[in-house]
Amino acid sequence: MPKISGVNHLQAVRAFEKAGFWIIRQSKHIIMTDGEHILTIPRANPINAFTMGAIVKSSGLSIEKFKEYLS
Repeated sequence: MPKISGVNHLQAVRAFEKAGFWIIRQSKHIIMTDGEHILTIPRANPINAFTMGAIVKSSGLSIEKFKEYLS
């Protein structure tokens, strides 16, 4: 599984919003969707690298594309 280290949950939410996702619910985790994929993002600073890799993989984005959205 690809690793993406040092990503804050707020940075991840902003990056996914740029990719067309929106927030549908917030509690201990942030739930986002694009109408096809549903993502569960933990409120952590930083998010574990393996967890972040799994979230990006389940979003349908490539690691490179996600990194572009981060910057």
